[in-house]
Amino acid sequence: MRWGNGLIALAAAALMASATANSLASGLPAVRVNDAAIIGEGMPRQLSDYRFFADARAQQPIPYVFPYALNTPLWSDGAEKLRFIYLPRGTRLEAEGEGLLKFPVGAAIIKTFAFGEGDARRLIETRVLLHRADGWVALPYRWNAEQTDASLALAGGRVDLVTPAGEAISYAIPNKNQCKSCHGKDEQVIPIGPKARNLSAEWFAQMVESRAIDRVPDSAGILPDWSTHASGPAAPLARAYLDVNCAHCHQPGGGASNSGLDLRWEQSDAHAIGIFKRPVAAGRGAGGHEFSIVPGQPDTSILLYRMDSAEPGVAMPELGKASVDKDGVAVVRRWIAEMKTE
Repeated sequence: MRWGNGLIALAAAALMASATANSLASGLPAVRVNDAAIIGEGMPRQLSDYRFFADARAQQPIPYVFPYALNTPLWSDGAEKLRFIYLPRGTRLEAEGEGLLKFPVGAAIIKTFAFGEGDARRLIETRVLLHRADGWVALPYRWNAEQTDASLALAGGRVDLVTPAGEAISYAIPNKNQCKSCHGKDEQVIPIGPKARNLSAEWFAQMVESRAIDRVPDSAGILPDWSTHASGPAAPLARAYLDVNCAHCHQPGGGASNSGLDLRWEQSDAHAIGIFKRPVAAGRGAGGHEFSIVPGQPDTSILLYRMDSAEPGVAMPELGKASVDKDGVAVVRRWIAEMKTE
């Protein structure tokens, strides 16, 4: 099963309304986020040190911690992801085109990964991006068995679990350096999720009402909602999927820029996105195939071959998955199959 973005968006909207009401109420809230933990030089040992949540297990945020949902989310073994942005009092986000939002110093991005539903839901890890004066810092936190708090996991870790698809996997919590490998561009750590094109106009309107952003960008929500993946033209769905799941590395300045493959949504050059592009370094990851994408021939396309594998050294992405995203593979397969050669 794939978690429905519509349901997540509704939950985010409900939390947003609550946070907005509290944020605009007179006086100070009983609990405030620990700004010193965000902007200081240290690495807080517990997630609770930040005080992002009124109820950590329920992932209920306090005022100035705003939930959000992405139209096309990055896939991680089918995990449910609960996403939040913290903005210090008196600050706001700024929209800059269709790309990443501009965050003030002292802001934080919080993303919790969970498996299971209802009372059986289990929080596995929370990744935190802290915007400090000298740049972004990425830290992973692992939840305890009691589901009361999460501890700093600089070395990462492994958790045995069953995915929503019923697969038993060894889920990998990334170590601090692996966080950098996905969030790195031009030797700097940056956010990769909250881009204007991947956030709905409705969410932006709520944020404007909360005085948490300057305006609703014209390009809000241009990436298609992935919950519609079963129908409609394959090309925009596949390109959105590749932009979110692959382009943080496969773009100029990204961790896989030496591959020459550029999978960003805005890239229009056919060769750059892989059409009749030979790999820079051939190996078993190519599966004996010649080109990243062969129009009309998904089964001879390296890009699909690597997406459709969970084998280390072959699988793409290299990090963040222990199983194959069947839905993602299906839409990329359909996109390649529908391509016409000139």
